[in-house]
Amino acid sequence: MYKDRLPEEWDSAPLRELVDPNRRITYGIVQPGEWQEPGKGVPLIRGQDYSSGEVAVENLRYVHENIASKYTRSTVKAGDILLSIVGYVGLCAIVPKSAEGANITQTTARVSPSGNIHSGYLAHYFRSPDFKEEVKKYTKGSAQPGLNLDDVEKMVVRRPQALGEQITIARILDTLDTQILKTEALIAKLEKVKEGLLHDLLTRGIDENGQLRPSPEQAPELYKDSPLGLIPREWGVGSLGDLSEIVSGVTLGGKSGSSSWPLVPYLRVANVQDGYFDLSEVKLIRVSSVDIEKYRLLPGDVLMNEGGDFDKLGRGSLWQGQIGLCIHQNHVFRVRANPSILNPHFLTAFSSSAMGKSYFIRSSKQSTNLASINSTQLKDFQIPLPAKAEQELIVTELRIMASKMESEKSLLDKLITQKTGLMNDLLTGHVRVTPLLGQAQTPTPTPA
Repeated sequence: MYKDRLPEEWDSAPLRELVDPNRRITYGIVQPGEWQEPGKGVPLIRGQDYSSGEVAVENLRYVHENIASKYTRSTVKAGDILLSIVGYVGLCAIVPKSAEGANITQTTARVSPSGNIHSGYLAHYFRSPDFKEEVKKYTKGSAQPGLNLDDVEKMVVRRPQALGEQITIARILDTLDTQILKTEALIAKLEKVKEGLLHDLLTRGIDENGQLRPSPEQAPELYKDSPLGLIPREWGVGSLGDLSEIVSGVTLGGKSGSSSWPLVPYLRVANVQDGYFDLSEVKLIRVSSVDIEKYRLLPGDVLMNEGGDFDKLGRGSLWQGQIGLCIHQNHVFRVRANPSILNPHFLTAFSSSAMGKSYFIRSSKQSTNLASINSTQLKDFQIPLPAKAEQELIVTELRIMASKMESEKSLLDKLITQKTGLMNDLLTGHVRVTPLLGQAQTPTPTPA
């Protein structure tokens, strides 16, 4: 492979040759003892504090100075790199200026780059496929995987000899990291906006002017009491059993079928996620033609899980004919709404809302970490009923929001793919860059 025949201006070396000789690779405090109040004592960086790739300085714990004084060898400086050596082996982060003077736990190795390797370049290299292979080679144990410091020191790092090229590579990858973080932050913001919008649309609806109705506090005369609380005066409330046909699916492991019956795809609880279907593994079952017609899914059917983990309870997804012929098992309810009264998209939105999930948890039969609902409870599920036209307006607003989120998620996927490709090219020397020391603009990689 190309990585095994580096460009002439590149070399490779074990990590022990690339660290400050006065600050050898070391791990930190073995037994933290009791935690101090925030701001008192010495801050301690644990693996979980940099699991995102950056040190979350606002969440650090503190240890007494008497404890930290025994481990001055592992005090960190800005620019040091933290490498997880126990548990989530291989995670890394650069110590920011705001965390200088902190200490680390025994599950983290402190790596202090020497003057001949750039801290940013080394951190990116630690996240590269090449270095992950090094980590895999030396990791020991399965229940609690780990690295020892001797093995960390042996790990090979490939790098351009020119510090300027290292810095340029780090800048390019930093730029992409910034774009990725901004996009992730925007997606998280849109998630919160979506939650608020969903609540408002399902409790206030859209008036004749195409706007959200004023809230009950602003215009109490527009609302009335109902089993669901205050709802717009124009709305009704109905039981799901009266608004739809609810069918439990085919039972697995029952009477053996004929070998002449066709093999048909069927959906399990694992296939029905919260708002979407995971069709990466769809199993087959032999069923009669009668059962095929009885349990066959049609576009517009809403599928809801009978139970399992609490997060699976009642979660619904709208089937849109992703598989031409498909049925469902008995732990998945098929809800076929009366289209003249209840929009299936509206039903899916309400069942997945906080109000819908709250009903399923309250009504369920619960045991340790598990819960289940039966068809009677599902039929009793109360649904708000705006006019059909208003339901469609609400669904349209939710689709617009969903489209925005999908657009940002698609952009995020592209950025991650772009970064992965650049890491493979830049951190192996396959694509070379022109060093631009001291310049603010992002350098452009050029093929070797």
